[in-house]
Formats: sequence, structure tokens, C-alpha cells
Amino acid sequence: MQNISFEIVTEKEFPLIADWYLNEWKIPFDKTIQNLKQVNDDPFQLQVLMRIDGRPVSCGGVYHHVGLLDREPRFRIYKNWLALVYTIPSERKKGYGAILCENIQERSKKMGLERLYLFTDTAEKLYKRLGWSELERLSLVGRNIVVMERDL
Repeated sequence: MQNISFEIVTEKEFPLIADWYLNEWKIPFDKTIQNLKQVNDDPFQLQVLMRIDGRPVSCGGVYHHVGLLDREPRFRIYKNWLALVYTIPSERKKGYGAILCENIQERSKKMGLERLYLFTDTAEKLYKRLGWSELERLSLVGRNIVVMERDL
């Protein structure tokens, strides 16, 4: 049986996550490091790392600012975005993203957050299964994006 554990990311894991985000989404390494430091300094943001048998396999977090807000400022009225949910390629399609998201949602609720938002163009079915509902659809840089919300 697999041992699944979760932890709030510390500076020790920053380079690993920055490498993951660089390879997956081309987010500059230094930008991720800077963002993770800001998240760790804010009690209403978080970054969670999921390990299986001690091996890091997935991460994601809750952020006040996501890239969508730079392109679509009207969404700045929404706070607390579930974002940057990532699972290493060898462990995808095993339900780990859902397990991680449920953990992040529970942590967010314990922090006193009442609602989360997200945007995706690849995982709408996953989020619907987890109780998220569509807020709006838009086309952005050739991607069909759905913005979703979930009450905690």
C-alpha cells in the first residue's frame, strides 16, 4: 500500500517545484522561487507538496494572484485561486491531482476561506467531479479557458 503524505512547501523544495513549473509551463525558475517565497510569507496563501512513499509527486497551491488576472483584469475581484496543480508525468492519470486538490481545499477551509476560484483549459472534468462549477468561459491566446468556483 502507498503512503501518501502532504506538507506545506519549505524553501528546501522550492528548486524542485521551480524546475517542474519551468518544464511544464515555461514559468521562469527565478519567478517561481520569488512567488513561493511570497506565498510562504502570507498566512492566506499556501503551496502544498504531496509525497508518495516519501517521493515528491504533485504540488499546487492557493494564490491571491494568477496569470489570468494580468490578461483579464476584470477577474481581479476574485481572490484565493487554486493554481499550479502539477503531477509528475510518470504519476499522472492515477487520481493524485484530485487527492491533492481535496487536501488543498480542506486546508483552505481551515484557514477560514469560504470560496476558491480556478481557471483551466485541460482539467475541467476533474474539477467538476470535485464539486467546482463554471463561472465563465473565454478564449485566451488560442486556449479555451473555463473559470470555475467552489464554495468550501
